[in-house]
Amino acid sequence: MQRIRVLVVDDHRIFAESLAAALAAEVDVDVAAAGSAPAALRTLDRATTDGRRFDVLLADADLAAPLLAVPPQGPARDGTPRESPPRVPLDGIALVSGLRTSHPYLRTVVLADRDDPRRAAAALQAGASGWVAKDSSLSRLLAVIRGVLRDETHLPPALLTGVLRELTAARKHRSESERLVESLTPREREVLRCMVAGLGRKAVAERLFLSPHTVRTHMQNVLGKLGVHSTLAAVALARRAGVGPADLEPAGAGPLTLP
Repeated sequence: MQRIRVLVVDDHRIFAESLAAALAAEVDVDVAAAGSAPAALRTLDRATTDGRRFDVLLADADLAAPLLAVPPQGPARDGTPRESPPRVPLDGIALVSGLRTSHPYLRTVVLADRDDPRRAAAALQAGASGWVAKDSSLSRLLAVIRGVLRDETHLPPALLTGVLRELTAARKHRSESERLVESLTPREREVLRCMVAGLGRKAVAERLFLSPHTVRTHMQNVLGKLGVHSTLAAVALARRAGVGPADLEPAGAGPLTLP
């Protein structure tokens, strides 16, 4: 009998361990529990190293959001310390999104306290294969677990219309955002990627070997062409257009570290 390995991630330890115990009663299910996103990542990495990787991850939609630390880049060319990069929030849906790259074989299902079409749509866009209410029956959850392993997508019927509406709207916003980003020059796109990475004007200037005044001009041009009035709005639009952050990791640096 082929066994299914499941990891439950919820910052309410009693819920996580109770659900894990209930799932473990199934003859074909092996299950473990983690109380945070960093703990889940460590568990997944350890299982992969041991050759016993998990098949399905059940993640709390409202998982508390600890911060994933980006390693420092070392001193600037003049020897002064660089600005510290921001820490990246790693909540439940962000965890699912990151796992799509780091553990592409893993099927993820989001567990939610309430039906929310917008968040369910965001979870699907992040790579989740299912959205299940926490008050669902165990038999329903098991059906979802087995279904996503067959590459099925599972949503409560009551959410289907709302999720489709959200996904359609997101696609429209993305196409509009992509058109605006395409209006930027190559240098302005570089600056925008630095903005998405959370770099300030001085850090962008050092990274791109430009003067702070020139970077300020580029940033103003980016905001103008995107039709927004703040860096935060520019970053949100860039994300919708699929613009990723500039790579903050210097050559030879290790992977992102957890606090």
